[in-house]
Amino acid sequence: EWLPDGLGSPLAVQALFPLVAQFEMAGNPKENEIAGAVHDRIDAAWPILAKRVRTIPEYGALFVNAFDHINKPEQVTIVEIANALAAFMALEWQSFDSPFDRFLAGETGALSPVEQRGMSLFYGEAGCATCHSGSLFSDQKFHALALPPFGPGRTRRFDPTARDVGLMGESDRLEDAYRFRTPMLRNVAITQPFGHNGAYTTLEGIIRHHADPVASFAAWKPEDAKLPPAPWLAATDFVIWQDKRELARQKRRLDIQPIELSDQDISELVAFLNALTGSSLDNPPFGVPDSVPSGLPLDE
Repeated sequence: EWLPDGLGSPLAVQALFPLVAQFEMAGNPKENEIAGAVHDRIDAAWPILAKRVRTIPEYGALFVNAFDHINKPEQVTIVEIANALAAFMALEWQSFDSPFDRFLAGETGALSPVEQRGMSLFYGEAGCATCHSGSLFSDQKFHALALPPFGPGRTRRFDPTARDVGLMGESDRLEDAYRFRTPMLRNVAITQPFGHNGAYTTLEGIIRHHADPVASFAAWKPEDAKLPPAPWLAATDFVIWQDKRELARQKRRLDIQPIELSDQDISELVAFLNALTGSSLDNPPFGVPDSVPSGLPLDE
């Protein structure tokens, strides 16, 4: 009920939330006016954010040119900003030109024999498509995989334990404990590390975990995460491993069944997952601009 009317798509809705999320862009109360505004209700930030954008002359002119119903910058609201962000994201980050897509379109030789065997495993006896389904390779549901835990994650409210409880942190329902949304697999080969917390740095590692979660959990070591040096965090990163009862709870929650995969099977699955990488990723429609109207520095 706090969202404005006129948002054109779920993508436009999604575009708004990082602006008012404490740990993304808003910050903490008393740090800035946005954080203060959203402390009570997120919609208190909409007019502040919209004014920041439309009063930059070049942005104001661009919105007038882009929207038929906007005749002057003073009319720009958070709705136009969110819809513009959604339109940009929908165009800039589409990726449907992978070898797999070309194979589906009938291109002979788009997939190598190894990649085709991996595809057969993915949709067949390996059972990957049970959860990684559809054009985006995700059922958009939540599943518990007993991934090795580290870091504080997102806890329940007033939770004294440094643990990541997954969907339960939002729903507060015990049946949602340690369940995380199925990730989409397009371009997965270039989005390491893998798992909701980055427990595995290779596709082979995360596939082996899916095949035998109990054995992989037992064999996993903190150095497998290959975290960057951060001495000020190191002491708490793996504190959860001192809580044997919590580890036991996480290991018990499993929504997948082990499956026997040979080394060759795993190699073929890795080959297929690499074939999901789009061929135009290095040349998106817009790319990184030389500058932006706000004058803020660019982080490439």
